[in-house]
Amino acid sequence: MCGTCGCSEESGGTRITMLREDDEPDHGHPHPHPHSHAGLQPDGAVETVTIEQRVLAKNDLLAERNRTWMTDRGVVAVNMMSSPGAGKTTLLERTITDLAGRRPVAVIEGDQETRLDADRIGRTGCAVVQVNTGAGCHLDAEMMRDALTALSPAQGSLLMVENVGNLVCPALFDLGERAKAVIISVTEGTDKPLKYPYMFAAADLILINKADLLPYVDFDVEQCTRHARSVNPDVRVLTLSATTGEGLSHWYDWLAAQR
Repeated sequence: MCGTCGCSEESGGTRITMLREDDEPDHGHPHPHPHSHAGLQPDGAVETVTIEQRVLAKNDLLAERNRTWMTDRGVVAVNMMSSPGAGKTTLLERTITDLAGRRPVAVIEGDQETRLDADRIGRTGCAVVQVNTGAGCHLDAEMMRDALTALSPAQGSLLMVENVGNLVCPALFDLGERAKAVIISVTEGTDKPLKYPYMFAAADLILINKADLLPYVDFDVEQCTRHARSVNPDVRVLTLSATTGEGLSHWYDWLAAQR
């Protein structure tokens, strides 16, 4: 069990895979989290908290190094987080295509297994690296560092990081990014910000995606926005559709402001 988020990682092992025309083979990396058996001990709660503090302290140190490395190169990273199926990859594909020629864009794809999303991004012509976390439920700063080394984004790049689909664990782990964007789709339910407050509290931007489906689902944009601002009063909320293009200009304006 992961001492910080409780995920099972016994089948773990992180794989970083470049996906370019000169495709490189997978190579393994040990998973950085210690394993806790605190539940078997009388003082388990204390031990679990100690492990969490150690893991997060190490992660934060590496995240600051990542942040410095990117700042020195003018690379702006946006950590994109959501539950599975919210439309992160579709939004990325549309964003890369629409921003072509305006600014260099590179992508880090995080999934437990497969290269499916990275293959989709690769077909846009964008530089992309796949990070497979095994049984791990989030990216962390060490995985980010390895991905940056493999990807080597161009000076001044916009680096889009598609985190593992999960509304819990990714909120805890700083990657060294400039900003965090949380995507929620209108098919998920208006109350998501209340159910997953840590994720929405950590967000710099909330994107309500699949707006084209609003006539067909029971989703209240205004109520969801109120819920989000009850845990994060200053957060910006945009409604859009990655499929139809509705609202994307505001998303692109927000990205352009991230310098």
